[in-house]
Amino acid sequence: MFNEALESLQKYYGYKEFRAAQKDVIQSILDKKDTLAIMPTGGGKSICYQIPAMLFEGLTIVISPLISLMKDQVDNIVDLGINASYINSSLSNKEIYKIIDYLRAGNIKILYLAPERLESEEFCQLMKTLDISQIAIDEAHCVSQWGHDFRTSYRYISKFIAFLPKRPLITAFTATATEEVREDIVRLIGLRSPQVFISGFDRENLKINVLKIGDRLSYLINYIAENMEQSGIIYAATRKEVDNIYEKLGANNISVSRYHAGLTDEERRKNQEDFVYDRINVMVATNAFGMGIDKSNVRYVIHYNMPKNIESYYQEIGRAGRDGGDSDCIMLFAPQDIMTQKYLIEVGVLAPDRKINEYKKLQNMIDFVHHNGCLRKFILNYFGEQVDYEGCGNCSSCLSEGDLVDKTLDAQKVLSCIYRMKRDFGVNTIVDVLRGSSQKKILQYRFNELSTYGIMKDYSKEYLSNFINTLISHGYINLKEGEYPTVVLNTMSMKILKSEERVMFKEAVKVKKISSDNGLFEMLRILRKEIASTEGVPPYFIFGDAVLREMSIRLPVNETQMMDISGVGQKKLEKYGEKFIEIISQYVKEQNRQVAWTSVKEEKTAIDTKKQDEKLKSHMITFNMLKQNKALKDIMKERQLTISTLIGHIERCINEDLLTEINIDFSGLFTEEEEQEVLHAGEKVGFTRLTPIKKVVSDSINYEVIKAVLIKKILN
Repeated sequence: MFNEALESLQKYYGYKEFRAAQKDVIQSILDKKDTLAIMPTGGGKSICYQIPAMLFEGLTIVISPLISLMKDQVDNIVDLGINASYINSSLSNKEIYKIIDYLRAGNIKILYLAPERLESEEFCQLMKTLDISQIAIDEAHCVSQWGHDFRTSYRYISKFIAFLPKRPLITAFTATATEEVREDIVRLIGLRSPQVFISGFDRENLKINVLKIGDRLSYLINYIAENMEQSGIIYAATRKEVDNIYEKLGANNISVSRYHAGLTDEERRKNQEDFVYDRINVMVATNAFGMGIDKSNVRYVIHYNMPKNIESYYQEIGRAGRDGGDSDCIMLFAPQDIMTQKYLIEVGVLAPDRKINEYKKLQNMIDFVHHNGCLRKFILNYFGEQVDYEGCGNCSSCLSEGDLVDKTLDAQKVLSCIYRMKRDFGVNTIVDVLRGSSQKKILQYRFNELSTYGIMKDYSKEYLSNFINTLISHGYINLKEGEYPTVVLNTMSMKILKSEERVMFKEAVKVKKISSDNGLFEMLRILRKEIASTEGVPPYFIFGDAVLREMSIRLPVNETQMMDISGVGQKKLEKYGEKFIEIISQYVKEQNRQVAWTSVKEEKTAIDTKKQDEKLKSHMITFNMLKQNKALKDIMKERQLTISTLIGHIERCINEDLLTEINIDFSGLFTEEEEQEVLHAGEKVGFTRLTPIKKVVSDSINYEVIKAVLIKKILN
């Protein structure tokens, strides 16, 4: 059945191979095992339940939290040629019964439902009559009160499953879930001995920045002006802040809209649609916006205020770069953001234990903001994923041009002050003592008599506050959580005081244009928008930016070459191929350029965006693992890489002449018989192009296997 799944992937989605993380999840589902998959935003979760849905005999029900997005999701897969529909409160009873008739006739394979539907006994009785093979639960973290987006309606899912005469296969998906939330998902939904897959949380194409700057609005306006043609989302903590930013951007002639709960349903629908359909480029919103948005060409996400927790932050930045293209994720932090988030926790109607949990999550967010090391590593560690690098090379900490500075003496002054104060106090009080404040509270506790009183009077209040928070984020001191957290010393604090441990911080930062593209890419975008406008669908339904960018680099001028573009399936080739080929052919003719179809060695490096020289490149991590004599199949599994990405890393290592003395173990990527078949085909048709070889070899041999064999040939 897995081969059938691959055929469906090629036919409907235009991809020749599943991503490494998708492959294991889909195999588990095809084996009819309850499955929980934790996959990052943009990691391809929907394919994991959509493809099995097409192969199973009965109906797949997808439970999704936002009814406003269901139509877009269904339109997207219907456009691919998959029979799907949705039922939610936007439909009349007549429309719902019509869909039920289609369901009973077996004419619908995938049905999207809002969880609130399951509260209706009458509706559940209707569902009881259908042959349901799979229930897929999207955004499964919503079932847990410890998650960042708890919804009581998700608690009805387990009751609905128990109500059905025959228990279907249950699958659950989410992008962000700590171990505590994962346990809740399994227990509260009622998964039976589930296969649990936690694919890498890392999104290497996202550049993570935390900027502490005074004039956030000016920075924002300048950044958008520099990237005027790109789509982006700006998140703010409150409706008032959203409205203020929206007005200021509009006054600067920026194509902008807004989204928050204070607008009418019709305003929110229209504004969201304008953004999804590329009629406006910038959306300013509260966190009410974005869940389930599949818009693939969002090139930046800017947090104008610090979010309330890391789960929300990581889910929100995950809306950038879903097509795999380089994208910016920028947080503009100011100290007052902390007070705003504390206020929002206090005015919320939360039970005491949940309120304590929210304060704990907020402190994790504060630690992240002040972290002086690799920001990506901090996030991955938070979600329980251990990484073996010191720096990712693609966050503001790693890219900072500042040098490491020894801050041990300053740290000792702070720690000594905390020690001498004897009682637990918050950051602000410690700062006041260090700066020699004469406030009533300081004099009342006789802190003015301490030897550390005024010892750092030459430092600003803001600097000292940030410095203490940075010490906290690195674990040099602890924080007792709560509405008014207090600072306490720990074992590491004592080592620093005794000079047994040094404190080294990097002291940072200009954001540049995200990317530049050739003229053809823009021509293809215009064509895409024209087609989308005619068909009444979002432009990314036609082709994503990554597909257009690959077309603009590889210049396919016939159907065979077009089918070799990742993301162009048979359905889309038949529907749109001719128009895009016509534009590309005309471009080639006007530029008087020879179409040189990219060779095996050039193909990957031409497509990949070149990273800045100073970055630690992802392929270097692969190279270091190869030096440890690890087999390619083990590297692929350990790093959650696709074969295509792994081969791309090897090609870059070859280009940089790194593999001259390394023996690479290709076992597990192809059989000896497949290797001989590819080599024999290459001797007949040549080794410079993939497509002629693919035509000669067996159907079971895909492009990635051909690439791997040819790379082995080059190295030998």
